[in-house]
Amino acid sequence: MKRIIYIVVAGLFISGCNKFGSTNVNPTLLTTASTKALLTNSLQSYSDLVQGSTAASRLAALYVQHLSEGPYPGSSLYSDRNLSFNTWYAGPLNNLQTIINYNNESNSAASGNGSKDNQIAVSRILKAHYYLLMTDKWGDLPYTDALKGGANYSPVYDKQQNIYTNLFKELTEAVAQIKESESGVTGDVLFNGDMAAWKRFANTQRMIMALRLSKVDATKGKAEYAAAIAAGVITSNSQNVMYKYISGDPNNSNPWYSNYTIGNRNDYAISTTMTDYMSPKSDPRLPIYAEILAGGTVKGLPYGRNAAINIPAAYSRIGSYFRGQGSSMPIFTYAQVLFCQAEAAKLGYVSGGDTDAALKYADAIKASFEQYGVFTQTAYDAYMLSSGVPYVASTGHKQIITEKWVHSYLNSWEAWNDWRRTGFPTLVPAVDAVDARGVPYRLGYPTTESALNGTNYTAAVTSLGGTDDNYAKMWWCK
Repeated sequence: MKRIIYIVVAGLFISGCNKFGSTNVNPTLLTTASTKALLTNSLQSYSDLVQGSTAASRLAALYVQHLSEGPYPGSSLYSDRNLSFNTWYAGPLNNLQTIINYNNESNSAASGNGSKDNQIAVSRILKAHYYLLMTDKWGDLPYTDALKGGANYSPVYDKQQNIYTNLFKELTEAVAQIKESESGVTGDVLFNGDMAAWKRFANTQRMIMALRLSKVDATKGKAEYAAAIAAGVITSNSQNVMYKYISGDPNNSNPWYSNYTIGNRNDYAISTTMTDYMSPKSDPRLPIYAEILAGGTVKGLPYGRNAAINIPAAYSRIGSYFRGQGSSMPIFTYAQVLFCQAEAAKLGYVSGGDTDAALKYADAIKASFEQYGVFTQTAYDAYMLSSGVPYVASTGHKQIITEKWVHSYLNSWEAWNDWRRTGFPTLVPAVDAVDARGVPYRLGYPTTESALNGTNYTAAVTSLGGTDDNYAKMWWCK
């Protein structure tokens, strides 16, 4: 009897599903994600992945010695080996590819979210930006085969050189695809739909990438650099690309505010590497970069010691300029562009040589002072006469990159790229480093890759020399 009842009930359940069709489907639910929401989420990922919301995103600030660790030293001793890139793929890259796919499949995705071409172009530019950040950390990466969902769970790793070639192409085509006469993208928390600003963003990135090629393919580097400058890069501090955090919004707080004030942590202080360079020059940016202690002093924390040190009141934490709840953080700046232009002149990417390099170098320092609100002609003139600052042809390249490193405080991934490519500034590795080879040259691949994508992971590691080594150099370093 029980068996018969079970069969009848089951039969009713099955027939009932067919009979009522879509009765249980909520008509208010979205069947596809909003493209503006996907764009917002992709941009907000920048805070977690790049600007200090996580321990992994703070590594570069330790590698280039912008900061020192206090009570929990470890990362500054180069103990971090393998870091995951899974969040990059599953988060912003997947979101941006979805925006592109939706718009290519149907014009309806553009309804109210910006024109179709502008949505696709911005997604391509931001995708290229994230991929650049990633390949400059790990080297070879899944690229051509990536972001295909169930169509490919085992993507091949593309060579970094090929990724760079494709990123140049993507940036060039995306800028051409932008239609300033059409509606700008919505959900854009970076530029509020300003399509001209997105063009500058892409061209500035292209210019920076071009200088990376100085040692491996100067001919292509010069061509890409010239094209980027002609297309239009950042030309004033008013055009600086800043990630904007929001005062009063705990979901969009500056990550350093969250660390120091919300988390009540005091893990980091400005390093003596920074203070030893800036203090003798009476650099007016120093009290912006660092907390002023009792007596009006700034005190750096020695770098790379395997000793737990309490920071508050003893050493200068990050300055309030950078760690207010609504403090913006730099992505690309006018001073950075001018330093790049100075280097381009020094390297022969453009005519002008040391004469032009010296002028751009001086302008870059001035723009940096102005960005941080400390420019006065007197202070600037005094700084430009300080020891080691006046431009000298024989040491010009080192001076350009070292001053760029000072300007790039907490925009440290770019400073790490410069250090790996040029060897400047001169950095003394952590005294108590866990590896005698010193500052790492790359991040190791996720530990899960050998199991999840073994064949392709093995091929990528083989190209590194057989081990997933933190000291294998980027393609553009060789």
